[in-house]
Amino acid sequence: MKSIHTKIVLALCITFFSIIGLLPINQHSAVAAADHKSSTKQTPLTFVLIHGSWATAGFWDETAAELRKLGHTVYTPEYAGHGADKNTNVTHEQITKSVVDYIKQKDLKDFILLGHSFGGSVIQTVSQQVPDRIKRIVFFDAFVPLDGQSVADQFPADSLKFFEQLRDASGNNTITLPFPLFRDTFVNTASLAQAQTFYKQAPPEPATPLFEKLDLKKFYSLQIPKSYLYLTEDTAIPQGPYGFHPTQSSHLGVFRFIEGKGDHMTTVRTEPKMMAELMVKAGRD
Repeated sequence: MKSIHTKIVLALCITFFSIIGLLPINQHSAVAAADHKSSTKQTPLTFVLIHGSWATAGFWDETAAELRKLGHTVYTPEYAGHGADKNTNVTHEQITKSVVDYIKQKDLKDFILLGHSFGGSVIQTVSQQVPDRIKRIVFFDAFVPLDGQSVADQFPADSLKFFEQLRDASGNNTITLPFPLFRDTFVNTASLAQAQTFYKQAPPEPATPLFEKLDLKKFYSLQIPKSYLYLTEDTAIPQGPYGFHPTQSSHLGVFRFIEGKGDHMTTVRTEPKMMAELMVKAGRD
């Protein structure tokens, strides 16, 4: 009560002195802004960010830096078959194990587990193994397979057939995205120069994990809060019946929905401050 009374008196004094010209009116704005800043200060969060296909953990570098500037703790584990691990025959189970091992080795608890694209399936399987350590699960333009489905089951039939052809033609069980497809659907808001740079950072993707059917019964029984972060210009899969939202997001049941502007793989790199703010909105209490 004393605090409320003090604020009321202060506000009345500021108004009075502003009226008689002894205090500039913008002083009142500064006091109000300071009070607003104090009231909206965020509790520091811990994020574990899981990248998607045709990417490495470096995908998060710019956005992770912005999250840290905001006072949050960020981990960006590299998972099996990606980065320095060139095992093109990696399985989804091995990817899951590598992330779970990382979490346990660092004894991470009470964290936001966020997955992008294919990483949505990874955070599903990881959460089944360490549910008590996770505060909230965030799907960022991510696939959300149903129990018994694969990530590839979420693709339109013509896209699925095309990826199967790329896999068969690779000779090493990987899928390399043709540049025109990457440029028009994965980085459609980027300049040509940016798209070319990002393409050099999109290595061939091990195919097996995309096509494996996943046991997700436990995931769909978990009571961990969930969020879906959607960027409106993302066309990595066609918008509409197969789109990330509302098709993939609807698999979650009850979830927090956060929306921003951007595409599948450009915005995290070119608008990291905005992305950090969206992630905080998706992950906060």
